[in-house]
Amino acid sequence: MAAKSLSCLCLVSILSGIVCPTSATKFGEQQQIVLKVCAKGSFLSQQNVCLPCNCKGHADYCEDITGICVNCRDHSTGAFCEMCEDGYIQSSRQDGQHACEPCSCPIPSDSNNFAVYCKKGASTLQCKCKEGYAGNHCERCAPGYYGNPMLIGSSCKRCDCNGNTDPNLIFNECHNVTGRCQHCWGNTAGASCERCAPGFYGDAISAKNCRECECDKCGTSSCDDRTGVCHCKPGVKGRLCDQCEEGYFGFSGCQGCRRCECGPASLRTTCHPLTHSCPCRPGAGGRYCERCLPGYWDYSPSGCQKCDCESGHCNMHTGECLAEATINLCNNSCDDCIWQLIRDLRLSNKTLDQLKVGVLNISTGAAANDRLKYYNYTAHQLQRQFQVWRNKSSVMKGRTDELEEATDNVQLDIKELGALESLMNSLGNQLETETLKSFTLAEQLGTNLTDLNARIEDMIHDWELYNVQQETDPDLVRRSTVMAYNMMSWMRQLDLSPQGPIATDETTEAHDLLTRIRQLEKKLMITEGRLPSVREFLSRFSTRLSEAQDFLLNAAGTVQKAEDKNRASLLKFQRKEANKQRLTEDQLAVNSTLGMSRVFISETERTVAEVDAIAQNVREYHAEIDGADQKLTEKMKRLSEVDRDLVQRADDHAAELERQANELEEDLKQSDANGFVQRAISAANVYNNIVKYIDDANITSLTTFNLSQRAEDAINGIKTQLGYLVTQSEHTFRESVSLRSEQHDAKTQVADKLTYIEETQRSMEKKQEKLEEIAKDIRVIESDRTPQRLNFSLEVAEETLNRSAEVLQTITPINNKVQQWAHNMRNNEYSTAAYERAVVSAGEAVKNLTMLVPELLDKLKVVEDKKPVNNVTTNIMRIRELIAQARSVAKKVQVSMKFNGNSSVEVHPPSKLEELKTATSISLFMKVDPDKDPIEDRFVLYLGDRNGKKDYMGLAIKNDKLVFVYNLGRDDVEIPLSSKPVSQWPAVFNYIKIERLGRHGKVFLTIPSQGLTDEQKFIQKGEAPTTDSLFDIDPKNIVFFIGGVPPDVELPPPLSLAPFVGCIELASLNNDVISLYNFKETHLLNVAVSPPCPRYKLAFSQSRVASYLFDGTGYALISDIMKVTFSPVIRLDISVRTITNNCAIFLMVKGEKFFLLEIKNGFLRLTYDFGFDDGPKLLENNLPKFQINDAKYHEVSVIYHQSKKVILLVDKTLVKTTENPKTPLPFSDIYIGGAPSSILKSRMELSSVVGLKGCVKGFMFQKRDFNLLGEPGTIGISSGCPEESVISREAYFSGKSYLGSTAKITPFDNFEGGLNFRTLLPDGLLFYHTEGSDEFSIALEKGAIVLNNRGTKVKLQKKQYNDGKTHFLLATVNKQRYLLLVDDKDRQVKTLQSSATKSSSDSPVKTFYYGGSPSSSLKNFTGCISYTYINRQDRDIEAEDFQKHTERVNVSLQDCPVQRPPAALMSLHRETSKAKQSPSQKVARDKSSHVLELASSDQVPSEPNIQSCYFSPSPRSTRQAFQYGGVANSRQHYAVVPDSLSRRFHISLSLKIQSAFGLIFYASDDQEDNFMALFVANGKLVFSFSVGDKKVQIRTEEKYDDGAWHSIVCVRGGSMGRLIIDKLTVLEDRVQTGNVPWNVSDFLFVGGVPPGKAQRNIQRNSAYSFTGCLKNLQLDGRRLSTVAETFGVSPCFEGPSEDGTYFSEQGGYVVLDESVELGLRFELVMEVRPRVASAVLLHVRAAKGYFVMYIHQGAVVVLVNDGRYEFSTKVSPRQGVCDGTWHRITVIRDANVVQLDVDSEIKHVVGPVNPHFTDTRKPVFIGGAPDLFLPDSIATRNPFVGCMKNLAINKNHVSLSKAVLVSGAVSVGSCPVA
Repeated sequence: MAAKSLSCLCLVSILSGIVCPTSATKFGEQQQIVLKVCAKGSFLSQQNVCLPCNCKGHADYCEDITGICVNCRDHSTGAFCEMCEDGYIQSSRQDGQHACEPCSCPIPSDSNNFAVYCKKGASTLQCKCKEGYAGNHCERCAPGYYGNPMLIGSSCKRCDCNGNTDPNLIFNECHNVTGRCQHCWGNTAGASCERCAPGFYGDAISAKNCRECECDKCGTSSCDDRTGVCHCKPGVKGRLCDQCEEGYFGFSGCQGCRRCECGPASLRTTCHPLTHSCPCRPGAGGRYCERCLPGYWDYSPSGCQKCDCESGHCNMHTGECLAEATINLCNNSCDDCIWQLIRDLRLSNKTLDQLKVGVLNISTGAAANDRLKYYNYTAHQLQRQFQVWRNKSSVMKGRTDELEEATDNVQLDIKELGALESLMNSLGNQLETETLKSFTLAEQLGTNLTDLNARIEDMIHDWELYNVQQETDPDLVRRSTVMAYNMMSWMRQLDLSPQGPIATDETTEAHDLLTRIRQLEKKLMITEGRLPSVREFLSRFSTRLSEAQDFLLNAAGTVQKAEDKNRASLLKFQRKEANKQRLTEDQLAVNSTLGMSRVFISETERTVAEVDAIAQNVREYHAEIDGADQKLTEKMKRLSEVDRDLVQRADDHAAELERQANELEEDLKQSDANGFVQRAISAANVYNNIVKYIDDANITSLTTFNLSQRAEDAINGIKTQLGYLVTQSEHTFRESVSLRSEQHDAKTQVADKLTYIEETQRSMEKKQEKLEEIAKDIRVIESDRTPQRLNFSLEVAEETLNRSAEVLQTITPINNKVQQWAHNMRNNEYSTAAYERAVVSAGEAVKNLTMLVPELLDKLKVVEDKKPVNNVTTNIMRIRELIAQARSVAKKVQVSMKFNGNSSVEVHPPSKLEELKTATSISLFMKVDPDKDPIEDRFVLYLGDRNGKKDYMGLAIKNDKLVFVYNLGRDDVEIPLSSKPVSQWPAVFNYIKIERLGRHGKVFLTIPSQGLTDEQKFIQKGEAPTTDSLFDIDPKNIVFFIGGVPPDVELPPPLSLAPFVGCIELASLNNDVISLYNFKETHLLNVAVSPPCPRYKLAFSQSRVASYLFDGTGYALISDIMKVTFSPVIRLDISVRTITNNCAIFLMVKGEKFFLLEIKNGFLRLTYDFGFDDGPKLLENNLPKFQINDAKYHEVSVIYHQSKKVILLVDKTLVKTTENPKTPLPFSDIYIGGAPSSILKSRMELSSVVGLKGCVKGFMFQKRDFNLLGEPGTIGISSGCPEESVISREAYFSGKSYLGSTAKITPFDNFEGGLNFRTLLPDGLLFYHTEGSDEFSIALEKGAIVLNNRGTKVKLQKKQYNDGKTHFLLATVNKQRYLLLVDDKDRQVKTLQSSATKSSSDSPVKTFYYGGSPSSSLKNFTGCISYTYINRQDRDIEAEDFQKHTERVNVSLQDCPVQRPPAALMSLHRETSKAKQSPSQKVARDKSSHVLELASSDQVPSEPNIQSCYFSPSPRSTRQAFQYGGVANSRQHYAVVPDSLSRRFHISLSLKIQSAFGLIFYASDDQEDNFMALFVANGKLVFSFSVGDKKVQIRTEEKYDDGAWHSIVCVRGGSMGRLIIDKLTVLEDRVQTGNVPWNVSDFLFVGGVPPGKAQRNIQRNSAYSFTGCLKNLQLDGRRLSTVAETFGVSPCFEGPSEDGTYFSEQGGYVVLDESVELGLRFELVMEVRPRVASAVLLHVRAAKGYFVMYIHQGAVVVLVNDGRYEFSTKVSPRQGVCDGTWHRITVIRDANVVQLDVDSEIKHVVGPVNPHFTDTRKPVFIGGAPDLFLPDSIATRNPFVGCMKNLAINKNHVSLSKAVLVSGAVSVGSCPVA
């Protein structure tokens, strides 16, 4: 009771701040603990003192001890309310505190604060706007949004254009304030593009199918935008508003139709539609039948009555007769002419009536015109329908070949119909024009006649009345007068005034009512037009009302939840009050805990001291390890450089000793009685142990460095753990104040750390012991003779490394200085002294390098033969790379040299002299100053033999003229440029080019623009008098001198002149950039005395455009693109000009991610992968308009929008776009035009990328232009874009291709033509021209050259020219002789008689062909033709540009793939007989339906391929290397002795991996309990094997799936495993176990395993075959060469590849899945490119019979046997199927009918019907079959060698990668190109 009272008292004391005893037992004691509760705004500190909260006035409470503020208000946040929430910014108040106000973005109001956050800059406020807002202060809407953020309560909303705007725009385009959509697409209109535009109808929102209304535009006022219903104009009717209503006319005026005003006497209310006149009843007349005709009276709706008078005339109103004959002319006072006029008028009236009838007849012609118009409209409609039908017909034509002929006939009929239709249209238009003219004239005439008739009738009426009144009775007149006066009086007395206002009002009201009705009608139409938008608005409003209702329901639910939470909070508050009571009771326990915490803290401090002591010990161990590490590193360095050749010989010697010892042991066992000899043998085995110790020591020394590194890492880990431990201790100190449990956890953690440190210390001791053992082993090794051998190897390796380092030290400064030199020269930043020092330094360095490099390369060859360690090979590759880069930079230095009359420069001659033989061109810039140096005869340049003999080319100044000199073996040719003497040249750099094509030469001079003068160009041409055309130079004696020659060089007489005085800058040699600074040697060149002349590079027009030339080997590198400010839209722009089919434009790579833009087959192709789950993204569009390899500049743009959308544009036209998961651009470098080989080999997708050959200008990233030459990483490019770089001089012809063009030529009478050709086939057409029946051709026939001119042939057959070499052919024709000359050696001349010859056609422009023709009977050429020229009448002789030839059929303008075959293959090439076959595109039937044509009883089953094939059957491949992958279980089985794979083995191999997962080798027992494996997992190598029930697994840290070769060594020694990569990286692991048995089966699986195997021991995705190559497989030092079985493994091919399946010459076949069957009815399609002339393509074997397709001597044969009968068919293409091109083969079988189609040449056979033959499932073999399955009657049993792709059966694609079995050397998925 006392304790309980004490607790209550303590609670009261705590609340009131007085003293309370700690416990009931100590109530009376003096020990007290003072506890305080601080007031509002204060907190209790650690010293038990109340301190004020530092909450800046934004919080009332803060936490004790820490002072952290609780519940910050006023939009403040932070531990002490010192910051503002997002969207608010701090401002100062008067009391000194800060306040958080809304960001003024743009208005400081919560409703108009649109910033995520804001901050104050140096002078302005910086706002980070929300999505949809833009501007420095978010004051406007971003693109794609609308609104007015500056208006209170307004915000930005997303533009809603219903998806009807330009899809190429990134944002929806709408007005930024009103939101009205702009530029609606798809025939839409409206504020949101929500309806169809006027004149269109449909659904603009969902279906988006707005189409044009069918209404007649002339008669339609509007068209309903939803239904398309036509609203007609007044008076118009019809569904399409295309005609006037009854009683209306005037449709053609397009103003509506007017009502006809026909009189009551009209036959109908409708007037004529053209004449607008009314048909009248009898007696009525006038245009509208409004009166009686003359001779008629009594007008009524029934017409008029005829006058019953003798004269035929009466009063038309009264009917009273008018007797014209009784008129007394004499009694009248009128003139006689009046009566004469009356007669004439009457006659005219009759004539007018006749004309009126004629006019009505004309109206009938107008009706016919209307009918013609209708027919014309019908014809147009039929034409439109016919166009639609023709489009459908073209589609059907592609699907149904059988209807082609019928379609052609229909098209011919249609063309005739079109011609007739055009004729009818022209005639109709002519008739319509004439009719309209006639109608207009008739209408005008009718109007005039009507007016004239009315006037005449009035005149007649007046005169008749006058005449009648003269004879009337006076009494009657008087009575009538009285009556008239009475009537007039009555009328005057009649009062109509009361009715007048009423009538006026009614008239006014009627008019107003009519106006209102018309206005209402217009409003009704407007309202109807607005109804759809109103309905849509009401629909949206209704939707929003329903949403508001849902919101209200949600709000009600929220209120209910809030009430529930309030009730729950009340309960929680009550519980908290109870908990507070319990906490008060626990306070005493906390106090006691505090005391215990202090004790524990002291213990923790002691623990920390102990930890510090342990750390000190660890540092001492670390120092010792550092010392041992240094020694071991030195020894490891020496041991890593051991001569492996010596060690190998030691191993061989040991093996020999072991063999002899074994023999001795066997001999002694028979005579050893007491075991003494056995003990002697054991002693002798010590030598073997020594050798083993050497191997172990070598491997151990390689691992020492790794062990020391591990020790150092462990020490660093200890330090890190110690720091972490101290931090944890401090946290424990603070947390122990409140929670005892955390204190206990900290104590436990410290104990764990101590245990870890102790374990680490023990591990260090073990490692120290191991290091001592290693040192002991090394000391044991030193007792043998091995140190001397190792020292000798070490000396050799050190000498090589020293040489390598020496060369590196020599080359690196050269590279740096040349780059700096080029940069300075480019910017004219150089000094004479620096230039001189640079030249001297470079000269000395080059001189030293010239001496060092040959010696170094010899030593490197020796070292590489001995397979040194990897760092030596790396240095070698680095040296070669630096040399190549230095030469590349030197070649691109565009700086001149000044020659003083004594100096000269020898430039490195070109390496490929073959390219100079036919054509040679040299360009340079030259500057002379006639005012300072008088022009004399001087030497400029020389290219030729060192002794001045044989062929040469040169340039000189002679007699004040620039002279081009050359000699091709006989006479010197001089071409002086006489039009511009050198003394008249300006003292600036002038551009000079000399060019030779065959025996023809030209010299060009271009003088740049000077002031007001334009650029001037001069040209002079010449030719050699003889037919020699080749520039033949000995590679050993060729020299290239500029400016002069040293005294020991002899020049030919025409060039033996004084050295040059002036400045020269080389430009190009055969279109390759060349520089004087790529010199071989200089002579008396003093830069200090003669500094270079600066050249203004923009003086020439071709240099004023900033462009760059890429030669296919270089690239530009822009590094660190992150320095460019990024935006949500990233844009790259580049202009490219090229003629290549495939090349890279730019590339970005980072690890596994890449972004590649390239040209593929002439079209843009964009591939990128940022680590997407679904693999790389691909953008390409192969429409013809997007082909860009046409030698023109094309602007290419790539846009990456919002990190998720890629847009590809070319010439500002959309190519394609795609989206990906939102990923920022992860790259920092951009490679342009290519990339280093190491980058391209890093990924399989980049392995086939080739460099750009062409020009680039205007590369921009984020609208910023880059100078590619100024980038430090640029290699192998130069400035400018000469036209020669985009000219196609070479073409490859496939045998089905040709080039055609037109020119003014007369080949029959006067012809000179030259060309290079290269081929392997004996027949082919080189040049062809025809005029009627006359032919002119140059062709290969059976390996000989034949010229045919109108039947007269000249044949050159001194040798076979189809040898794969390049030959130059010259052909000339004139009236005296025909000449053929090949390679300037083989000549054939035919002299002509003096008889008259037939002259050629007068046509000035004629067509000629290269490589074939569409009409010649000769075979088309297969091979390469280059540097062709012919003599044209309209221009000088120059090389043909194949890019400009108008007819280009299946021709490739790329590099020539024809290679000279090996001599062994050449011996097999023999002549084949010409195949007798039907023309292409003809369907024929085999004559024999039952007998196999190719098979005979005495035929050899397997005969050699006697037909020449274009490609060799052995593509270029890596020696003794195999390629795996393509199928899941690609593998080889090696039969090994089980004892070889014992508990100790050593496996070595070389790998090139191109997949992230896959199995490399595997062996196991039958149950797979014991196994060993090497596999790839996520790019990392894993070596694993079993030891009992445990597993050793070693995994590399680095990835090796980079497509590069790596050497791998796998070692097992009992329970220890070791993995060595590239002889540097050594990884090791072991398990602790006893001596357990271990055995495997007889096979070692390499590359993969049989299906279902290995999945028990390794992960599933690595249990399948890896993709890549493997070579040099060795087991315990012995090469494994005997392969038991092979499945889907081929040689490792080099060079480019393409999609397809390749069957190697080693043999193999594919067995298709059981779901694929070839029964009695099927259609089979495949494409093949064979490398052998005879082979099996497909075989299907049934229980009875078979189906075989094979090729034999270039023909395709299908052989069918149904068990009783055998029949076949064959197609023999003109050039065979072994011509190096793809061939499409189609086989269609329908029971006993088989059709074979090879490249559209079709044959079929009909076999006998076998009713007993059934359709059963049977295996399908592709590419060959087991010899046992093949029938005896087949002509060849050889397996197929070559490529196969696009296999389809019954129009279903067949994937060979999913085949049941891939046996032998078959590569699925990849084919070598050449």
